[in-house]
Amino acid sequence: MTRMIQLALATTRPRRAVPGRGVLDPSVTRMRVRLGDLDFYRHVNNGVYLQMMDVARSNYLADLGAFSLLNERGWYPVVASSTMSYRRSLTLGQRFEITTRLLGWDPRCAYLEQTFTRSGEHVARGVIAGRFLSRDGSRVPAPAVIDLLGTHDGPSPELPADVRAWAEAVGVAHRDQPAV
Repeated sequence: MTRMIQLALATTRPRRAVPGRGVLDPSVTRMRVRLGDLDFYRHVNNGVYLQMMDVARSNYLADLGAFSLLNERGWYPVVASSTMSYRRSLTLGQRFEITTRLLGWDPRCAYLEQTFTRSGEHVARGVIAGRFLSRDGSRVPAPAVIDLLGTHDGPSPELPADVRAWAEAVGVAHRDQPAV
């Protein structure tokens, strides 16, 4: 529950934008493991990692100054798909960082990597396929959001092979429409 409150605050009262921050620049969110984050085995529950990633993605958008721009248009982000890999456990009281970075985009989705580290050690990695929706229910093309943020000119960087394969496997990657 406390991570939900943290997400609500990160979204409704975002931290200040970082001057000169671009969409391809990483964003770092620092956290500490709380009692409510733990499962029966006394390490962070796998579902809590996803809530922590929600907070870090809100901070990424805040660093870009994106909230006011998105709100003006009635656009908001949603997760289309996610995958996680875990290497080490996080336990009560430990400090850690989540580094969020945009890997690239296609006409449908933006692909983000979120890496958890503790004292410089890799803990976990999440990959997110995110979309933007409009309040009227329509989908907003990812390139339109990148253009709105105005911090990158040109095409998307090439996605890492593992992310491209994952996006195709789970069905979130853009598919060219067949000729009619």
